[in-house]
Amino acid sequence: MAKVVVDVMPKPEILDPQGQAVVGALARIGVAGVADVRQGKHFELEVDDSVDDETLHRVAGQLLANPVIEDWVVTRA
Repeated sequence: MAKVVVDVMPKPEILDPQGQAVVGALARIGVAGVADVRQGKHFELEVDDSVDDETLHRVAGQLLANPVIEDWVVTRA
């Protein structure tokens, strides 16, 4: 078995209201110096060694991410 990590983030041109809310909250609790926050999703998969990279990217693009508004990175740990 192998561990695979898929990180999904909104594309840079997509507004991230959750990230903006975190930036606002940081200012309210007195944390300065944080200019921007982007919130995404982190998935950890345990897969058989037989699952190839093409299949992992297909899973990410068809199930874990919305390719219209999100980018993703697949990493074998």
